[in-house]
Amino acid sequence: MAFPSEHATPLAHGIWLIDTGYQRPMFDAAYLIVEQGRAAFVDTGTSLSVPRLLDALESAGVARDAVDWVIPTHVHLDHAGGAGALMAELPNAQLLVHPRGAKHLINPSVLLGSARAVYGDEAVRRAYGTVLPVEARRVVSSTDGMVVALAGRPLTLLDTPGHARHHHCIWDERSQGFFTGDTFGLSYREFDTPHGEWLLPTTTPTQFDPVALRASIERMLAQQPQRMYLTHYGCIDHVAARGQALLDQLDAVVALAEGVRSQPLAHEARHTALADGLTALYLHQLQRLHSPMPRDRALALLAMDIELNAQGMAGWLDAAQP
Repeated sequence: MAFPSEHATPLAHGIWLIDTGYQRPMFDAAYLIVEQGRAAFVDTGTSLSVPRLLDALESAGVARDAVDWVIPTHVHLDHAGGAGALMAELPNAQLLVHPRGAKHLINPSVLLGSARAVYGDEAVRRAYGTVLPVEARRVVSSTDGMVVALAGRPLTLLDTPGHARHHHCIWDERSQGFFTGDTFGLSYREFDTPHGEWLLPTTTPTQFDPVALRASIERMLAQQPQRMYLTHYGCIDHVAARGQALLDQLDAVVALAEGVRSQPLAHEARHTALADGLTALYLHQLQRLHSPMPRDRALALLAMDIELNAQGMAGWLDAAQP
């Protein structure tokens, strides 16, 4: 029997939204899908999130040995850093991951090395905890269009590059929704207005590819989904309108990057120009939605995204150089 949980919210269609606790409340989600007493997790948060995921499982009335699948949308640590620790608690689960990401969850040393190079050892430990490897025998690589069953409930895997080349999204026929990871952008609940949610494309390093990202978004929209389950953060409906707005914003980001590329700027000046351009773009979009949030509060909440998105845009500009 299901019962309330401090960090997990039951949605329709046997789906639970779990706040993983990463960074701040309502920033990073994992999802639990329950079907006829069997379960699957989509995304895991970090190793520090695992107690919340297990608590959600208990709240849903599902035994740990009844979890069949753990499915990270991609292997960035805020989505998959807890995969090894979670799998250690789920004796019958298999990890279903994009083939480009499988080796990094079997041996997470490269993921950790990259994070430590940027943030330092202590900051990585505080943010992500101990990142455990997943046994290779328990790892299944997805293929585009692959269908796995959860107690007869079909879950379809779509290869969705653009944010990362190791990204897949999961189509759930029962809910008529996609679990989108970062492909369908970010939508923080603090920015909701009477005019709807605000979505922004994420262009974080190092594999941002706007052409591939547009194709992935359009491919999902062609399915005519009724809802999107975002890792950052929560369930979004009115999908067609939100999707068009997201594509328009992606075009604006590309135009900003190309405008900066046309200027003879040194590396640091280019980064500043990209970050300042994103800041102006985000504030303008919030103003159009009549967001009541004060400017300083908005910029504080978006500071990390502005920094990382500017870095990713710069990486794309460098990769696109003839």
